[in-house]
Amino acid sequence: MGSGAQVTEKGAATRRVTIDPITRLEGHGKIDIFLDARGEVEKAYYQIPELRGFEVFSLGRPAEEMPQITSRICGVCPTAHHMAATKALDDLYHVDPPPTAKKIRELIYNTFMLEDHALHVYILGGPDFIVGPDAPKELRNVVGVIGKVGLDTGKKVIAMRKRLRELIAHLGGKIIHPVFGLPGGVAKGLSPDELPALKALADDALEFALFTLGVFKSIVLANKEYVSLITAEHFTHRTYSMGLVDAQNRVAFYDGAVRVVDPNGSEYTKFAPAKYLDVIAEHVEPWSYVKFCYLKQVGWKGFTDGASSGIYSVAPLARLNASDGMATPEAQKAYEELVATLGGKPVHHTLANHWARVVEMIQAAEMMRALANDPLLTGKEIRTLPTEKPTVGVGIVEAPRGTLIHHYETDERGLITQANLIVATQNNAGRISMSVDKAARGLIHAGKVDDGLLNKIEMAFRAYDPCNACSTHSLPGQMPLTLRLRNASGEITRVIQR
Repeated sequence: MGSGAQVTEKGAATRRVTIDPITRLEGHGKIDIFLDARGEVEKAYYQIPELRGFEVFSLGRPAEEMPQITSRICGVCPTAHHMAATKALDDLYHVDPPPTAKKIRELIYNTFMLEDHALHVYILGGPDFIVGPDAPKELRNVVGVIGKVGLDTGKKVIAMRKRLRELIAHLGGKIIHPVFGLPGGVAKGLSPDELPALKALADDALEFALFTLGVFKSIVLANKEYVSLITAEHFTHRTYSMGLVDAQNRVAFYDGAVRVVDPNGSEYTKFAPAKYLDVIAEHVEPWSYVKFCYLKQVGWKGFTDGASSGIYSVAPLARLNASDGMATPEAQKAYEELVATLGGKPVHHTLANHWARVVEMIQAAEMMRALANDPLLTGKEIRTLPTEKPTVGVGIVEAPRGTLIHHYETDERGLITQANLIVATQNNAGRISMSVDKAARGLIHAGKVDDGLLNKIEMAFRAYDPCNACSTHSLPGQMPLTLRLRNASGEITRVIQR
């Protein structure tokens, strides 16, 4: 049933439903659902069984290698890690990039945000709505999406993502593991003769983003069953929201302050990147390699929501909640429609992340167009060389999945002595776990499960577009291992455990 789902009897009273592996996300994970004697859910666990120890094996490496090292964490969002690491190096070396370098970085980053959001809308999360949550599982994929929206639309999506990725590769050196970021600037500039093609791409990108909004309206918002699913109580959590904002408290992706609003939408705090440890703390559970972030001053109160719980959310919907609006006109119109339709801010419906993601696609495209028409984009000065000794650096960007923090400390030679990475899925980990548990409790009754129902439970995590490979950290930086030694006959002669 579902994506590798299986039901295991466990005693006379309890059944265990396992979805392993969960699908259409980056990384590995599984869901364990425990039912009582009446077939009602006792508890559902969203478990991450993998470990990526980047914080540990970064120790002793030259700091300037971090933008390349950390981009290897994830094949879906390498540009986010590369950019956060590059900004951390700016801070570490106490150097401010020239305006042209910042604009080139922002151009690359908005292009990446648009391309990555399109991946989720059409390929990862989108099939649940475009094809349907109860559709046969063999159709809940990009093939099914193309079958629903038509071959021409499928070609349009693939062609646009290809063009956007080509721009990132042109400016960034490579698409999967970019190499453009340097402390104090970028490795490559833009010439005036490249602008016509860039402007044409930006115009087409905006048309594509607005087209995507039209697809979402016609397929999702026009379907009363889908709207009821978005607003269902078992897909709703009232938590704090966090996101990067500009000086006017508008949604920002590349630079700004981090703003947190409470479950009622009032500003709780706003802080500069260097102050993140005053606000964020991490909690560990024995059943996952993800560390669960919470607001330090509110405290860890377990997996509960409300103003008394320190759990908060990041990702597209949280960014809209944490802001006073969007930074571009067409995105602002789409934002206002979302807020009005869903009853005002803040919006706490988890599945509304998909709609918020489309709104952000529009802002990213409009930012591309504005930057393509900025005369400073083709300036000659693209780097300020560092002259000071490195100390401590913190860089924050908004990854497509939410707030991403890189924090490095070095010795006077610039070798990493401490690295702390707080990625979007760690920030979201508490809320994701609550979402999976609440969805399971709301959907499973009398022990009845089927493929479509289990897929709806998976939709609870897909809305966040989680990146499990990015988020898996462990306090000791190692995972438990069991080594079994066998003789020539295959018999176990010794077991060594860590």
